[in-house]
Amino acid sequence: MNNFIFKIYLGLLSVGFATISILLFPISRQASSWNRCLRKTSETLSQVKAVEKMNDESREVLSVMICNGAVFEPKFKSNIQLSLCDYF
Repeated sequence: MNNFIFKIYLGLLSVGFATISILLFPISRQASSWNRCLRKTSETLSQVKAVEKMNDESREVLSVMICNGAVFEPKFKSNIQLSLCDYF
């Protein structure tokens, strides 16, 4: 009887371990992809002259923003002012 209970606990432990392993697989793939993106982005940014002047922490923050999908839109400065007369 005692041996039977031990086998049940061992079976439940095995099923639980397998379930947790299966659930963690997508998370580990995402972490691997994230680390690869961060490493390649940091390497690429280190080749840009404007970024070379930044310290390592600022470069890492910029890399994280890029890997998170931040979009940097250029802001155009123009001195053109339109009035209603320009449209008619």
